Amino acid sequence: MRTAYSVETVRAAERELMAGLPEGALMQRAAAGLAAVCAGLLGRVYGSRIVLLVGPGDNGGDALYAGARLARRGARVTMVPMNPGRVHAGGLAALRAAGGRVAEAVPRRCDLVVDGLLGIGGRGGLRPAAAALVERIPQGVPVVAVDLPSGVDADTGEVAGAAVTADVTVTFGAYKPGLLIDPAASRAGVVHLVDIGLELPARADAEALQHADVAGLLPVPTASSDKYRRGVVGIAAGSPHYPGAAVLAVAGALRGGAGAVRYVGPTAQAVLARYPETLIGRGRVQAWVIGPGLGEGRGGEVAELLEQDVPVLVDADGLRGLDPEVLRARTAPTLLTPHAGEAAALLGVPRESVEAGRLGAVRGLAERYGSTVLLKGSTTLVASGGGPVRVNPTGTPWLATAGSGDVLSGLAGSLLAAGLSGPDAGSVAAYLHGLAARLAGGPLLAHDVAAALPRAWREAERP
Repeated sequence: MRTAYSVETVRAAERELMAGLPEGALMQRAAAGLAAVCAGLLGRVYGSRIVLLVGPGDNGGDALYAGARLARRGARVTMVPMNPGRVHAGGLAALRAAGGRVAEAVPRRCDLVVDGLLGIGGRGGLRPAAAALVERIPQGVPVVAVDLPSGVDADTGEVAGAAVTADVTVTFGAYKPGLLIDPAASRAGVVHLVDIGLELPARADAEALQHADVAGLLPVPTASSDKYRRGVVGIAAGSPHYPGAAVLAVAGALRGGAGAVRYVGPTAQAVLARYPETLIGRGRVQAWVIGPGLGEGRGGEVAELLEQDVPVLVDADGLRGLDPEVLRARTAPTLLTPHAGEAAALLGVPRESVEAGRLGAVRGLAERYGSTVLLKGSTTLVASGGGPVRVNPTGTPWLATAGSGDVLSGLAGSLLAAGLSGPDAGSVAAYLHGLAARLAGGPLLAHDVAAALPRAWREAERP
């Protein structure tokens, strides 16, 4: 499990650790890790030209001490301060002693730029002086961010103004949520975590499943299993205008680990033509999926299924007009799977605010509707109650194709029927869905994702 912690939590852990260390020892640990990553990127340190963009805080100090280490190995290191009158004194002295120099402007020629402008406490984007330095970074030169790209919000992943786009981010002690969640995550590049000895609490603010975590959650049949013990998922989807949504939701469900899939809706012939294994008509189920391609005027079906005491996944057209009080009163799990536009409608806010503040949006939806919420998008997030938000690390831009969300809904519903909790069903489904898309390559169709799910399942099970 990859875990991420808030700025407040990280700083508290740093204070506790520094109380038992010599002054400056923690910064030296960070600088050593940063210098090592920079050296690895350069390949040959001796003679390389490195530019440090330095702010006034400890983030700038980390960059200066790392620059001093690289200068002692023969690199030509130039420091460009955001504010010449406010620079970490000890770091600047170390850089000068190692042969580094100070400049007022970013050199036109360099091999690497280190972003040490702002630390994890930065808010609201870059100020004009910092933004001006960033604009002068030579095109094509690799940028290494210290702890996180300057200008992004470490706690939320929001980018409220000008910000650095890094090729590599070297973060210290723990991942921060902003390194995992878009739009900030897309600016972080490859993230390297440097262990500096922090003692962090067991409960994180955000977490991302890895293969081993998914393997431990996948429902695996035993010798005594039959289709009913493995779970039956009901699919209420599709309409005369959108028959494909039903077919794709059934496709995802059939690949999702449940013992059987039962379809209820007006496009049974289309479903059976593609998947004759499907059961047709009402009957016992362990979970329901409702919404994909449902069309308008079928809110009564949604309300009826929400009255049943089994897990219910609501997607797409089923999300229209949901009553928060009805959902909060349910005793069985509810999983909502909106994209940004649908989430905006559920919250009564503009779509742009959801896309800019995905973490706040998914938490707000989970609290308002008393449900697990899977917010689809460039970073898929799963939130439930007050626990850590799950961040899905798999996927590809090729998933932005018609019908891929229907496959995801069927897959997650099948995992619900197999006995997974709402958060586990949502996060495991998102993981397998994204992994299947990667394995299928691109350009891809939604059916390609469904067809690749068995490969993704086996890939996740590998030790």
